[in-house]
Amino acid sequence: MTLKELFISPFSYGFMQRGLVSALLLSISGGLLGSILVLRRLSLMGDALSHSVLPGMAIAWLIFGPSPVALFIGALIAGLLTALGSAALSRLTKVKEDAAFGSLFIVFFGAGVALLSRLPVRINLENFLFGSILSVSPSDIKLSLSVSALTVAVFIIARRGILLETFDPLFHRATGGKGGFIHALLLILTVLNLVAGMQTMGVVLSLGLFLLPAVTAYLWCETFLKLLLTACTLALISSFSGILISYYTGIASGACIVLCLGAIFIISVIFSPTHGVLSKLIETAKQQRSVNHSLD
Repeated sequence: MTLKELFISPFSYGFMQRGLVSALLLSISGGLLGSILVLRRLSLMGDALSHSVLPGMAIAWLIFGPSPVALFIGALIAGLLTALGSAALSRLTKVKEDAAFGSLFIVFFGAGVALLSRLPVRINLENFLFGSILSVSPSDIKLSLSVSALTVAVFIIARRGILLETFDPLFHRATGGKGGFIHALLLILTVLNLVAGMQTMGVVLSLGLFLLPAVTAYLWCETFLKLLLTACTLALISSFSGILISYYTGIASGACIVLCLGAIFIISVIFSPTHGVLSKLIETAKQQRSVNHSLD
C-alpha cells in the first residue's frame, strides 16, 4: 500500500470528507477556547457544560420529536443557561464559579435523566453524546464553519480584552475593561462549539478537543501566542490522525481523535524539556548530587 492509498484514499468518500472538515474546523476554535479554559483554571467547566445539555435535548424531543434541529436548539439553550447562570451566581452571591457550575450541572443532568425516563419511547442519544462521523451532513459543516469563524473573529477583535481577562482580570476591570462581557462571551462560544461538535464527536468527547491540546501545549509553551498556535496545531493533527485510524479500525471517530490527543499528552508529560516528569527527575538528581558534593 502506497502512502497515497494510506492517507488520501479514505477521504475519497463524501462522509469522510465531511467528517474531516467538520473536525478540523472545530479543532481551530477548540484549541483557542481550550487554552483560555486551561489558563483560567476552568477546565472542569467544560465537563459540566457537556453534560448539562441533556435536559434541553429531552425537552426538545418531548415538544418537537426526533428533529435534529430541535435537539440542537434544546442543547444550546440548556448549555447557555448553565454557562450564564453559573457566571451570574458567582457574581451575585458568595458561591465560587466552579461550585456554581458543579451545582447547576448536577441539577440539569438530573433533570435530563428524569425527563428521559418520561419519554413515551426509548430513544438513543448515543450519536449526540458520542458523535458519529457517518452522520455529518453539509448543514453540520456549515454550522462548524460558522462557529469556528465566529470564535476566531472574536479572538482577533477582542484579543486585548481576552488577554487581560485571562492573566489579570482585576487590572482589566480596574482600567475600565468589560471583564464580565468578555467572560460571558467566552462561555457562549464554548457552548456553541460543544453543541456544534455533537455530530462529529458528541458533546462528551468534544471536550477532549478543547482541553487535551491546550494542556499538552501548556507543557511546551511559555508565551500566550505560541500556546494558542500549538494547541490548534495539535488538535488539527490529532483530528486528521484520529479519523484516519477510525476508518481502518472501525472505532468511533471521536474516540480515536481523543486517544490520539491523549497519546501526545502522555508523551509530553514524560518528555517535555521544561515541565516533563523526566526533566524534573533529572533536575532533582542534579540538585541532590550538588548537595552531596557540597557536604563532602
